[in-house]
Amino acid sequence: MALITITHATTFCYRASVRLGPHRLMLRPRETRDLTLTSFDLEIVPTARVDWSHDVAGNAIASASFEVTTDTLAIRSSTTVDLTAPAWPVFPIAASAASYPFVYSDHDWTDLGALSTPQYADNTGRLATWVEQFVMSRPTDTLSLLKDISNGITAQIAYEIREAEGTQGPLDTIDRGFGSCRDFAVLFADAVRTLGLGARLTSGYLYDPAGDQLGSAAAGSTHAWVEVYVPGVGWIPFDPTNRSVGSAHLIPVAVARDISQITPVIGSFQGEASDLISMDVAVRVEDQ
Repeated sequence: MALITITHATTFCYRASVRLGPHRLMLRPRETRDLTLTSFDLEIVPTARVDWSHDVAGNAIASASFEVTTDTLAIRSSTTVDLTAPAWPVFPIAASAASYPFVYSDHDWTDLGALSTPQYADNTGRLATWVEQFVMSRPTDTLSLLKDISNGITAQIAYEIREAEGTQGPLDTIDRGFGSCRDFAVLFADAVRTLGLGARLTSGYLYDPAGDQLGSAAAGSTHAWVEVYVPGVGWIPFDPTNRSVGSAHLIPVAVARDISQITPVIGSFQGEASDLISMDVAVRVEDQ
């Protein structure tokens, strides 16, 4: 058991007082069988009206609206979670899905829908060719195949910390030979979707008390990984950045079909783009 505190502060500074548009905040962790949320507090300056809802994936959404103008917007969440995920999880995969290829049930196939369809164009089948190198045979062990794809990404592609906004497409990451955690996640998700498996992108925080995880800053960091749906066990987390399987170091906040749907803070203001002087993000993930 690990009792963990998370602070996530985002500060926007503007050249002059601006009128803020609505902001969508995805900062409240998702509770799972391995994660219990014990406290959550959201502070916003200037004062905002906050309405809570859940999106189609069950993510908690805070919608903030503002009545006053301001030259600074500060959003800070403070969270405590109890993480009980085992370091070496055992996955009770259904016998029908133990070997790949397998067929989802009609209900699963319908419900997975677009989660089993690649999100990026691959008209020449390059990604399909790339992922085939990990399919040793047909049939082959499903979990081993997924681990091989995840591990193969970091074996072939260099990790880099990239502060710029946006995410590379899967083929861009392969061609460039480097990527951030979100680039690795997008590549892994579309690779397994190419094989007909259901996958969703996950954003959250990396818990790294030993300081040996890629993508972790000194005090903590946001992170991105993938969950793959396998009958019998359900959604299995894969973190290709760290070649890990399971939730031992992961605190999920949001899941979605597309990485752009799980940005922690999205909003607008009235004015010119140059009116935004800076956006600073500070994250701390530490034992309580």
